[in-house]
Amino acid sequence: MDALTAFGLFAVTAMMVSYALESRSRWYILGFAAACVLGSIYGFLQGAWPFGIVEVVWALVALRRFRNHHVTDHLRS
Repeated sequence: MDALTAFGLFAVTAMMVSYALESRSRWYILGFAAACVLGSIYGFLQGAWPFGIVEVVWALVALRRFRNHHVTDHLRS
């Protein structure tokens, strides 16, 4: 396994784990966004630019969810 493949495996594993744990803490939503950015970098580095673009979009969606979840937490307090 070369370094790029290992990086991609790490990025996708981080996405899956953080997505599975999102209901436990809003910080996992932020972790998912960061993992999506890593997945995007992987996609662009390996030449699959459509995958890279989709992962950037998912990162933006996750960041918005993180921001809205944070606001919702403050309103509940």
